[in-house]
Order: sequence, then C-alpha cells, then structure tokens
Amino acid sequence: MAELSETFVNHGAEILGEGLTTSHMLKICNAFAVEYNVEIPHTKYPYTANNKRAALAQNIMKFDEPQRYQLIKELCDHPDNADRPEARKVKLQLMTRYGHLSGEALGAAVNEELIEQTKHWLDPFTDASGLYHQALEKHKNNVYQRNVLDDLRLSLELLVQRIFNNEKSLENQLPLVGDFVKTRGGSPEFVNMFVKLLDYYTKYQNNYVKHDDAVIEEEIEFIFELTSSFMKHLVRLSQR
Repeated sequence: MAELSETFVNHGAEILGEGLTTSHMLKICNAFAVEYNVEIPHTKYPYTANNKRAALAQNIMKFDEPQRYQLIKELCDHPDNADRPEARKVKLQLMTRYGHLSGEALGAAVNEELIEQTKHWLDPFTDASGLYHQALEKHKNNVYQRNVLDDLRLSLELLVQRIFNNEKSLENQLPLVGDFVKTRGGSPEFVNMFVKLLDYYTKYQNNYVKHDDAVIEEEIEFIFELTSSFMKHLVRLSQR
C-alpha cells in the first residue's frame, strides 16, 4: 500500500495552506497535536519556517500516517478550502491513494471516495450537482431521509436529460441509455446489466415516492452509491 509520503504532504500543504488563514491553519494543527499528544514545530505566529505552507508541511510530517491522513482531510474540509477545486482534488487524491489509512469500518457509511469522485465528475452539470450535494447534506445530518431518495433520483434524471439533450423521465430514457453505453464500447452483458439495474432503480424509487414508508438506512447508503456509480460512468462516457 502506498505510503503517505513527504512528497504528497508537501504538495497538499502548498495547496491547502494557500486557502487557509494562518490562524485557522495553526488552530487545526494545535488541536491535532493536543489530541494525539504530538509535539509540532510551529504552534504560533511568527514561525521559523520560510512561509505558511512550509510550516504546515513540517507540522503534518510530525504525525504518523493515519494521523496525517485525518489532518489533511480536515484541512481539505475546512470552509476556507471546501469549495476550492484544487483542495477538492487533493482530497480525492488522498482518499484514492491512501484510503486504507482512514480507519473507517467497511460499510459504516456511504463510500466517501466514490462520493468525492462523483462530485468531481458532476461539476459541469450544475443542476444535477446541486441536488446531489443537497441529498448528501440531508443524509449526513440524518434528516428527510425519503427526500434523499427523491433528490438522488431527480439529480440522476437531470444528468441524463443534459447528456441526451431532452426532457424525458428517467423511465423513458432506458432504451437511450442502453444504446449510449453500447455505442461507447460497453459489452453486451454490461449494457444489459446497466439497463436492468437502472430499470429496477426507477421502480424502487417510484415506490418510495408514492408511499411514505420508513426508509431503511442501509438501503439509502446502497442507493446513494448506486446512483453515484451510474452518474460517474455516464459522465465519463459522455466525455469520450
């Protein structure tokens, strides 16, 4: 497994340090130092490093690898950085390459690496992206869980409408989706599976739209990840 090396730390610090104020950077580093009982070289300003980004990198390197992972992730998620494309790319690289350091139990939450990749691919599709982020926030805060399903379905529907330049419902896009995946190199077995899954997906969603039943949390996580997989694959194919 890849080592969360000084090279990556320096790269991340260059980008994340640019977005953070000095006070926010030091506050986060000091909180981690206290949490993990680690001595860091730069706890206040002025620091002895050449600049803020160098100070941040030197602080991060004092932690062990799992702690570095958590610290970099928190720096990425800070409001100063969260909406910066460069910071989001660092977070995606972090999770893709070093996700084994996260310490999270498999299946404990929605696959965060998949979510980050999907958010990245959805960037050009603002309507679909907005609803996807809305669903993610609702799910994170454990509110309006049935609405999460509604938001996910509509987000996927808007994405498919944008790709095919029409206003058809998701159910009525199934033949177009099959042809789309096939003409872009999909194997017959994959095309059939993709369309069948999408068909069952729409039927499942319609059932919860029409009936205000209690939604099973584990099913929401599965539907979130399935929706994300549909989206990521369709966007990638649309860019070929």
